[in-house]
Parts: sequence; C-alpha cells; structure tokens
Amino acid sequence: MTQIDLKTAVGILKDNDNYLILTHKNPDGDTLGSAFALMYALRSLGKSAKVQCCDKIPKKYSYMYSPDDIGETDSPYVIAVDVADEKLLGNGVYDRYQGKVKLCIDHHISNKGYAEYLLLRDCAAACEVIYDLIGILGVKIDKKIADCIYTGISTDTGCFKFANVTDYTHIIAAGLISAGADFVEINKAMFETKSRGYFLLEAAAVNTIEMYNGGKCAVMTITQKMLHASGTDESDCDGIASIPRKIEGVLVGVTLRERTDGTYKVSLRSHAPVDCTKICGEMGGGGHARAAGCEFSRENLEKEKAQLLAIITRELDSI
Repeated sequence: MTQIDLKTAVGILKDNDNYLILTHKNPDGDTLGSAFALMYALRSLGKSAKVQCCDKIPKKYSYMYSPDDIGETDSPYVIAVDVADEKLLGNGVYDRYQGKVKLCIDHHISNKGYAEYLLLRDCAAACEVIYDLIGILGVKIDKKIADCIYTGISTDTGCFKFANVTDYTHIIAAGLISAGADFVEINKAMFETKSRGYFLLEAAAVNTIEMYNGGKCAVMTITQKMLHASGTDESDCDGIASIPRKIEGVLVGVTLRERTDGTYKVSLRSHAPVDCTKICGEMGGGGHARAAGCEFSRENLEKEKAQLLAIITRELDSI
C-alpha cells in the first residue's frame, strides 16, 4: 500500500478510462454519496464509470442514481470509497474483488491499507475528500454531484451536529448549496422522515436497553425477530445506533444488531473523552473516535459481549 495525496490521485484518475467504484455493505449516505459523485465526475471527463454495492440500496437514496448506474464493467480500474476494511465490501463483492482494489479513498484513520493506493484524510466524511478531488480534477460541481456530496457530509455529521464537523465542513456545504444541492429535501429525507415500521422497531429496541458502569454505558439489542415483527430491514436502521448515547449520563452507547446469518453488527457511539476507535480496535473493528464498530459471532456472542464491556469499563475507569 502506498499512501498518496490529492494530486497523485487526480493523476491516477486521468490516466485510466474504465472505473468500477465499490461501496461498503449496509450502505450509508457517505459511501453512496462518494461513489455516485465520483462516478458523475469521471463521466464528465468522458470516462466509463459504474458503482457496485453488495446490498440493496435504501429507497431514500434513489435520487442519487438510476438503475443503469449500478453493475459490473469489463477489466475496470477498481476504486473503493469510504471502505476502511476490504471485508466491508460484503458478500459477493469481497469475493470478486479481494486484492483487486487499486485505489481507496477514505476518512477512517483505522483503514487497513488493503488497496494499492490509499488517499486518506481524517475528516468528517469521505465526501469531503471527494469534493476536493473533484475540484482538482477540474470538474464543475453540478446539482447531481452537489446532492450526492451534501448527502454524504450531512449524514456522516448527524446534520452537522457531531464533533467531527469543522469550519471547512461548513465551507464545503455552503459551496454545495450554491451549486444547487437541495439541502432542505435531503435533510428532510435523511433526518425527518422514518417509516412506520421504524418506530415499532425503535420501541422494541429501547425496551432491551441494559445499563452498565453506573449509567455511563448503555447497551441496546436489535434481533431479526424485531425486524420481522416491525416489517423493517437493515435499510430502516439508519440512526438507530445513536439512541443509547442520548440517555442522560451515558458516555458510550452500544447497539448489537443481529444479521440474517446470526452474526451481530456492533455499533458504538460515544461522548468525549471516550474513544470508540480504541475500544473497537481491540475487538478487531475500527472507525472514528465518536463512532466505530466491530462484529460478534453467533457462537461466542455472550463471551464477546463480556469482552467488549470489560474494555469499556477499563476506558471509563481511566477517565
């Protein structure tokens, strides 16, 4: 792996003509916004580009693309965006492209360095890096690109309220609004609109919350049974991992979400000074200081949960 700067990445993008852009599984606004914004930018330069995701893209992101934008291409130059670990490409895509990612564009300091080239910046969203990359490419940011990048930044910052937001984040957002980003409708779709099933799921999940460490740690569990009962799926779970952290006095919130194969996606959200990346790193995961994740196996769920809680206890005791 060779870590590169924006100028070198631009040279790579100009030197090739056929691109496949990969997102991570359970796609969110940042990985999708990065992928489609880059796709449109490359196409504006006369290049071929498509996006591939192992999972169904949630309906609320449908304004960013058309069905023809998704799919495989022959002998592509493979790029991964907002993907810290190659395994996060997910079933099928990981099997096909393991060891074949040429360029990774990311903002996770926990990036595993699996790509031939890595463009990495510790910032609020991968879309911030994409914004600067497109600017150096000399591509004018139109409404389509602006909508994609704004979506990524808005969702990864909790609508600009997380600690990862900087003055430059707001400067970029202002530029995107000037370019035509429909920020009112985007924020409405991302933060103000939830399915009826979501509220049924949230009610069931809240009832599972367990408190630890004198109320400084809250653990919430979402099972497949809850998803089925509420008529929801993974695409309805955006934002639900932040619920435990909202409880007064909680410094670290943990959400355990059961997958269809019985494994668990573990999401941590914290308030300063608790570092989620440090905690999840000891469990084989990664992410950011205030938001990170790891995975639990079906067979060792209780053992791994106990290990995680022990690490959290140690971190809380050190404060």
